Amino acid sequence: MTTRFIHGLERFPRAERGTTVVTIGTFDGIHRGHRAIFQRVRTVAEEKNLRPVLITFHPHPRMVVTPDNVPMLLTTIEEKGKFVPHFFDGSVLVLEFNKALMNLSADEFVKQVLVETVGTKHLVVGYDHGLGKNRSGTAGELRRLGDELDFEVEVVEPVEHESKLVSSTKIREAMKSGKYSDALDLLGHDYAIYGTVERGIGLGRKLGYPTANVKYSHRKLLPPEGVYACWAQIGNEEKHGMMFIGQNHFNPVERLTVEANLFDFDRDIYDEEIMVYPTHFIRANQKYDDKESLIRQIEQDKNNVIEIIGKGERTCQ
Repeated sequence: MTTRFIHGLERFPRAERGTTVVTIGTFDGIHRGHRAIFQRVRTVAEEKNLRPVLITFHPHPRMVVTPDNVPMLLTTIEEKGKFVPHFFDGSVLVLEFNKALMNLSADEFVKQVLVETVGTKHLVVGYDHGLGKNRSGTAGELRRLGDELDFEVEVVEPVEHESKLVSSTKIREAMKSGKYSDALDLLGHDYAIYGTVERGIGLGRKLGYPTANVKYSHRKLLPPEGVYACWAQIGNEEKHGMMFIGQNHFNPVERLTVEANLFDFDRDIYDEEIMVYPTHFIRANQKYDDKESLIRQIEQDKNNVIEIIGKGERTCQ
């Protein structure tokens, strides 16, 4: 089986009732807790000969429910498309989260989506999941509906890593407070920034360090400003390098810059897709009085990154 993304309920091939094991959630970050749920879905699918289905949403539900208080994303929908297949094998149904969906009661959502269309026999949810209007579909309510409509409900308990509760909120808090390595520990995988390569001001090339400038989503939560060791994926290629996230003081714009200098790589990749993974924080962003001082600092940054690469260090998997 391979992972297949289906956008929209109308495109989902209606499944026979009682043939699928399903999980549902926003899954922002695809962190250790989410992957514990995915693993449980896989186990149930094998034990009961059911087809695995993952249901998620785009945009983030809070864009509609609380538009004035929306979290920045750990994982954009494009990044989910790249990441989920590493951890989940089955059908992925992406539902457009709009006011009509928001106003479906738990009872209506379960009957119309989970039972009549997706064919749920076994539902796996996280400990804090709430389904339907006003999140009224608590574990207890889902179990009641399961008894009525002939499907089982299983709740996966909270996951801790090194005595810390794993959640998307905790990861965002670590990121925002400058504790990037803690955020990576809770995630359990390298942090991805997806975008297309756009033209910058060309300063990096003039300094001898050409960079790929990443046009990233405005909803993406970026790591703290500074210089990082990184690796990147461009098509089927993977390259080590160093990258900068932050305010470029030689090109002041409101939007923070994300740009990567990839080692042993000199190909025109403008407008191509790229995924960059900042793996190790090297130093904070600084302002330099002249380009010569900046070049000396970049040389030192590169030496530090090469030393990290030489040690074979990578973030946790």
